[in-house]
Amino acid sequence: MLRFASRVGYRPLSLAIVALGTLAACADGSAPTAPERSSELLAPREAAMSAEANMTLATLRRVTGRYHELQAALDDDFILLHECESIEGEGPVGTVYFNPGRVDGTIDPQFPEALIYEPSANGKPTLVGVEFAVPNVGQPAPQFLGATFQSEEDIGVYALHVWVWRPNPEGMFAETNSRVSCGVE
Repeated sequence: MLRFASRVGYRPLSLAIVALGTLAACADGSAPTAPERSSELLAPREAAMSAEANMTLATLRRVTGRYHELQAALDDDFILLHECESIEGEGPVGTVYFNPGRVDGTIDPQFPEALIYEPSANGKPTLVGVEFAVPNVGQPAPQFLGATFQSEEDIGVYALHVWVWRPNPEGMFAETNSRVSCGVE
């Protein structure tokens, strides 16, 4: 049975960020604008997400922030699923580390099953997104914030990428991200 786990511990941090941005804009005489980060992360069709969806994404960022250091992910039992990959005709995905103990059939923003990294020239990978995965045991594909999971038949799961740390012009839930590179630059 697929269930969506409850979320707790929200803070009005996003409102404080918007307020600070508005104050800063007013201080230099320009008109207030929406925070750049929000508009960069969301494609136009996703920009009007509900407050609950925005809180869920904030939770994802909060709980995965420590994984900007790959060692923290390794310490939390994430293992390499595959090196940086680029899907023919679609674009780059990145390097994926997953935690097999988290693939339990639930979709919980506090415990994503996988982390997506981009390699870098200095050898320190950059966290760019997360991935949810639930076993595919013949049920219909699940959804998260209105986005439908894709079947990953080769490993027997439904999966969904969420680009919470790297803006994606194709949308927050797209399979690939043209702003991710598998080439070390």
